[in-house]
Amino acid sequence: PVSSTLYGSSFLTGEVGGSVTHQCFYSITPANKHDRKYWCKIAGSGVCHTIISTTGYTSKDHAGRVSLEDIPQNGTFMVTMTELRQSDAGTYRCGIGTTNRDLYVSLNLTVLADAGVLGLTELVRGELRGSVTVLCPPGDIQGSEKRFWCKLGRTGCALIANTDGYVGKSYEGRIFITPQESSGAFKILINDLKQEDSGLYRCGTGRLRGQDSPRVVALQVTTASTLPRRPKFLSGAVGGSLSFKCHYDPKGSYEKKYLCRWKAGSCSLLVDVDGFVHESYEGRIQIASSEQENGTYTVVMSHLREEDAGWYWCGAKNGHTEHTSSVKLRIQKETCSSQDPETSTPVKPTLSPSLAAYSTPTQRSITGLTYATGTVTESTSTLLPTAPPSAFVTSPRGIYHKSSSGESRLLPVVLPALILLIFITITILALTKIKLQKETGEERSTIGNLEAAPIGAGPSPVKEQRMEETPSPEKGQECRTGSGKCRWVFSGTGTASAVSL
Repeated sequence: PVSSTLYGSSFLTGEVGGSVTHQCFYSITPANKHDRKYWCKIAGSGVCHTIISTTGYTSKDHAGRVSLEDIPQNGTFMVTMTELRQSDAGTYRCGIGTTNRDLYVSLNLTVLADAGVLGLTELVRGELRGSVTVLCPPGDIQGSEKRFWCKLGRTGCALIANTDGYVGKSYEGRIFITPQESSGAFKILINDLKQEDSGLYRCGTGRLRGQDSPRVVALQVTTASTLPRRPKFLSGAVGGSLSFKCHYDPKGSYEKKYLCRWKAGSCSLLVDVDGFVHESYEGRIQIASSEQENGTYTVVMSHLREEDAGWYWCGAKNGHTEHTSSVKLRIQKETCSSQDPETSTPVKPTLSPSLAAYSTPTQRSITGLTYATGTVTESTSTLLPTAPPSAFVTSPRGIYHKSSSGESRLLPVVLPALILLIFITITILALTKIKLQKETGEERSTIGNLEAAPIGAGPSPVKEQRMEETPSPEKGQECRTGSGKCRWVFSGTGTASAVSL
């Protein structure tokens, strides 16, 4: 195909006196539907001379033996040439536009003495994001013969997939070649259709370049899709479970609904609505429900393993027609739940009566790094009954899910925090002790000064003196000295003098 909006076969073969029909396929847009369609032959000078067009023109050399039929609703027009001559061989264009240099596809016509019977190109249409089924004609019924699907282009037929396990990168997870039936026929299933999938294809058995199968298929993908967007990827954890819905046309009648695992262009049946379960998935997979009115059925997978990761196909079969869709499953190893608190689900524990007495609205882990306010969020948390009500101890499992690597990840965080906490505590205690010692020393110094003051105040350190603490002014007090009795006399200025009696 030259472009994504116009495509057709790049070769035609006919026999002398016989006829050929060529089909050109185009996207159904208002411009394409109503524009001029033409069929021309390239001369030696490079000019493409019109043979027939939708404007009503027909060349004299081909009058009565060429026709053009446009079917806008199908996005195709067909050119038929009869009473072929050897001179009809050459290069032609089928195109759309006001001139013969507008949108076109080139092809070569070969006229042989005896070309045999050739079939028409089959038109297959599918919706964007939908699926299609292509029935390939019977070929070699030997099971050893590989089957293939290729896309026609300028340089030949590019391989898309075969039964040797090859799948093109852009078709990963969305193409499946079925086993051959007893007649030798087989099917090509494609889902999650894209606009660029439109084009001409060949399917067959044996060698890719062989002409064993003249079957050519034109695939048209309509952009006006009514199908909703659905997730192409699902995530699950080892040991966990998940469920997903498979969709099909609720108006159809399907003899079989199933889920298969896709790998390298083949799909192994895992479970179906008739009760079949693959032995390796026994007890781990089931079709839980089926709703005909909504066109859905639900698949549940449990006890997930790492090897479950990969592509899976939902399918609904009715004769040679199958509606399919694909989804890729990603399996994650078990990790710390505390690293993503928004997606983790807290579990409220059931505490025994003896432990319930120690519950408070706020609890703190012993590491001092993780706080849980309100209820305990892990059933494996342990509260020590010997601790006072204000102190709580939480095991590491109260913060992390139990796993083989949980303790190794917790130790590098807890150990430095404990060392820092001990260092701060020792520092605070040391500073407190120094402060207390300093304050005690100042108090002792003050007391010593107070006791020394009365001793230095007397006239003679040898003589014993005694007086009241607060003698009133102008009042005499008796005192004793070494020579006899005396009397203290206080003046108004607050000074005192001793007078001998």
